[in-house]
Amino acid sequence: MPFIDPVKNFASPATTDYDRAEQLFVQLLTTENLDRQVITNQGVQEVKLAFQEFETALQNALAISYLDRATPEIENRFLQRILYRINRLNFIWYKDLNEYTNERSRYVQWVRDRIEEPWQVWESAQLDLNVKDLATNDIKAALIARGDVDLAPPISANKWYLRHEMTLESYRYLIAIASLDGLVESSRLCNLLGGASNEIQATLIRVLLEEYGNGRLSRKHSTFFAEMMVELDLDPTPEAYLDLVPWEVLASINHNFLLTQRKRNFLRYIGGFTYFEIVGPSVYQDYIAATDRLGLSEAAKGYWELHVKEDERHGQWMLHNVSLPLVDMYPQQAWELVLGYDQDKYMSDRAGNAIVKIIQNSTFN
Repeated sequence: MPFIDPVKNFASPATTDYDRAEQLFVQLLTTENLDRQVITNQGVQEVKLAFQEFETALQNALAISYLDRATPEIENRFLQRILYRINRLNFIWYKDLNEYTNERSRYVQWVRDRIEEPWQVWESAQLDLNVKDLATNDIKAALIARGDVDLAPPISANKWYLRHEMTLESYRYLIAIASLDGLVESSRLCNLLGGASNEIQATLIRVLLEEYGNGRLSRKHSTFFAEMMVELDLDPTPEAYLDLVPWEVLASINHNFLLTQRKRNFLRYIGGFTYFEIVGPSVYQDYIAATDRLGLSEAAKGYWELHVKEDERHGQWMLHNVSLPLVDMYPQQAWELVLGYDQDKYMSDRAGNAIVKIIQNSTFN
């Protein structure tokens, strides 16, 4: 039975309250028998009204988003937040299990598909890449060359600001934004570790184990991040600062959810993860320089120091023990490794620019 038309005979408002629409969607996520109620239009009146109002907002946002490079800020933020609300259901948050009532809902999947499909087309259009025709040796050379550059990138305006100009309050704001991912880091990698055993899988498991402190909570990387937040008088509760996160950061997170949930995108994810691990130490060195300049304690920078040491190793593992062997294993599709690398770099830079813009012009209390 098809879904009902939620906006038929409903006039679109002149302005849309996207914050209210998001909260209505959160309510729908925990509604019992959601699919039956929205498919048959026989739900209770409260659910019907919430559904109709949310759908109107969703369709309004989709009607004007992802049409060109200058997609509207407010609508993009709304769509990325809705995607995040859906994707976060793949994690266990050790809170109310009723949050997962509709984790396999056909309606929720339909919402995700309607956002993801035009968004991914739009994201692909942001990069003018011509890597499909690269020969095997050229793909390997391209990955190695990119890795060499990103291991020690030049000092950009953003890197200069972080190292030499960022204030303590701006640093706290940065950490609050980064906590959305920092407190659950590498969790998405778990989606790709099951299956046949080989050296590639073994290396990915080694990376994950080190990120997770080899099963010791005190050594888990997110524990160091939480300790850093406490030292800065920030709330270490996961998602405590969700409302501060710009859409560019949410887009990077949602993109990684998408790549890890669809095994056909395995090579794109590995390419992106290779970039992330290679470039990490240079970024963390910026943060260490800032914390040294600001006179912060070891606890306030221990997370970065740990990552510099471990990610220097992880980056080389990802390049030489995972990405390059995958080129030989999948010669016809290996160009997707380069695509994933370049796309993750582009999206990470975009997110970094958004964060710097925010922390330069905002006061965080």
